[in-house]
Amino acid sequence: MSETSRAHKIEAPKSLNFGVFICSTSRFKELEKGEQTSDASGDLIVSLLKKTGHVVVSREILPDSPALIAEATQRVLHSADTDVAIFCGGTGITPSDVTIEAVSPYLQKHLAGFGEIFRRLTYDDIGSAAVLSRACAGIAEGKAVFCIPGSPNAVRTCFEKLILPEVGHIVKHARERSKQGSDSGKK
Repeated sequence: MSETSRAHKIEAPKSLNFGVFICSTSRFKELEKGEQTSDASGDLIVSLLKKTGHVVVSREILPDSPALIAEATQRVLHSADTDVAIFCGGTGITPSDVTIEAVSPYLQKHLAGFGEIFRRLTYDDIGSAAVLSRACAGIAEGKAVFCIPGSPNAVRTCFEKLILPEVGHIVKHARERSKQGSDSGKK
């Protein structure tokens, strides 16, 4: 790790507030019907965040609806209580996988390396099927936003190898961009 990266990580926030959104029509329909639903990936996300000193300020299950996912994205970006948004599920290539299309238009900067490294790590586990993932990340309004696959194995890989080691560093720089943007209009 470079000295600059090391210094930035030291200055980065250690505890962040997360909004967790599970994008799954089948789970959403179960909830709508008042049925019990399981959410192994959501439970894993919450567990990993709490174990590392972060706070989950919201957790929702959404259907695979571009409009509802976009609405959740806008809520997060305008929330003073949320530093990071996780959208879990809907990142594949089937017609119902719409998370990327719903979230991406709101990202001010894309972190291409996130998806690239995730697919490389996944390749070691599942081989060439890794190309089917469209996992991505970016920043907007001083916040970090991650769109990750819905399987528990993918969640564990994303969090343990990418998100948790870098999220404070990402938010530190996202806030600089946000502050700079708000200061640029002042004279």
